[in-house]
Amino acid sequence: MVDAIFTATSAVCVTGLTVVDTATYYTLFGKIIIIVLIQLGGLGIMLVASLLSMLLMGKIGTLTRLSSQRESSALSGQDIRTAAKTVLFLSLSIEALTACVLAIRFWLSYDHSLPLALWHGAFHSISAFNNAGFALYSDNLMGFVDDPWISLPISFAIILGGLGFPVLVQLRRYGSNTLKWSMNTRLVLLMTAILLVGGTAFITIMEWNNPKTLGALDPAGRLLAGFFQSVQTRTAGFNSIDIGAMHPATWLGMDVLMFIGAGPAGTAGGIKITTVAVLAFIIITELRGDAAVNVLGKRLSRSVHRQALTVALLGAAAVFAGTMCLVLFTDYSLDRCLFEASSAFGTVGLSTGITADLPDAAKAVLITLMYLGRVGVLSLGSALALRNRKALYELPKERPAIG
Repeated sequence: MVDAIFTATSAVCVTGLTVVDTATYYTLFGKIIIIVLIQLGGLGIMLVASLLSMLLMGKIGTLTRLSSQRESSALSGQDIRTAAKTVLFLSLSIEALTACVLAIRFWLSYDHSLPLALWHGAFHSISAFNNAGFALYSDNLMGFVDDPWISLPISFAIILGGLGFPVLVQLRRYGSNTLKWSMNTRLVLLMTAILLVGGTAFITIMEWNNPKTLGALDPAGRLLAGFFQSVQTRTAGFNSIDIGAMHPATWLGMDVLMFIGAGPAGTAGGIKITTVAVLAFIIITELRGDAAVNVLGKRLSRSVHRQALTVALLGAAAVFAGTMCLVLFTDYSLDRCLFEASSAFGTVGLSTGITADLPDAAKAVLITLMYLGRVGVLSLGSALALRNRKALYELPKERPAIG
């Protein structure tokens, strides 16, 4: 029962952590259920509810409309009907294109029958775009570690899904006209490029001579595998090399990348790269002694400062508490427990190989972390409080010593 709940949560929260072998444990029907849950989780439960409401009743209730706009960040100001249609169109288009490329490769190069190639192409395409990381092979994607026709389409689908729907909509609408891009789009694209390049360099350098990971490949294969695993830390969870054989220092760097995640209002988890970008600009502003936090030619409001700090600190607290519980409930080392907790909270799905052997109490901890990572610590806190009080007075200011 716990394993079923764990898998369902992992699928809906588009995480990818598994306690059983997806390829051999589940029947075809079970695998279809998993991929449907992944698709629903990726699109967002509220957007799916809006689509169903449109189809069945021809109208959308007020509560559903407001909830859906919260889920999708209103997609740059579009009404929810247009937003839902846009999300569905973009998702299916990217998934279909990726599925075609993968299916052709599976069919022509790996002796898959055409129906099997189409099924594998569709499954891995949906899993990739929705940043889920579920695979139909017992070794995940380790059998394709040096195959660019498998690794790169999956990586690009993951990146597009992780950008977030508001960014995809603006790119589709304005193309390379950067003057019309919002601050959110610019921050997401900038931070995505920095983290992808930095993550690729870090993982490749750290594992270059490790014979159990990248060391067994030729230089081109090492670069491809390093890039692929860097992409996975953006909350996807596929692996083309043995994560459990990596150096503990590599795990620590990947913990940071998984905690950050990708863009908001997309299929990724984590505290989001825009949150990290805002915190970075706050630090730079404080070090320079400036009065206001300016980002890419615009000034940030103080409410954004508080939101970024709240999300980051609550996220760190969740990972800390989850790691502590895993250490208490299991005999595994701190670095493995931290990696597992970071992967669950970031809805990544990467594991050092301990997930299947965890006791039920530890699995419950990961289920909670996956839910928190998907819903968002700030959204969960707002839902629990549901109060917006405006003070009619202000207290006198006083400054404590800092540092």
